Amino acid sequence: MRCAVISQAGQIIARGRLILHRGEGDELRLDLQTDGGRLIQGGLIGEDGDMAEASQALFRQFFQVWGFSNMTLKITIS
Repeated sequence: MRCAVISQAGQIIARGRLILHRGEGDELRLDLQTDGGRLIQGGLIGEDGDMAEASQALFRQFFQVWGFSNMTLKITIS
């Protein structure tokens, strides 16, 4: 899935794609691979497929990387 990370002011901070990485065992992690080549690790996806905690962890990483806390992730499926 293609996506854009957008600041509260409407500025596009990064473009990239959401990806799932298989970790140790069969756990899946929700990550963002930016078009600039940066891999930002999110959290683990629940065994039931719930991505709430995984996406919250990803947004916490956005703050660590870019210093913004109120961002929007716009997803484009084509």
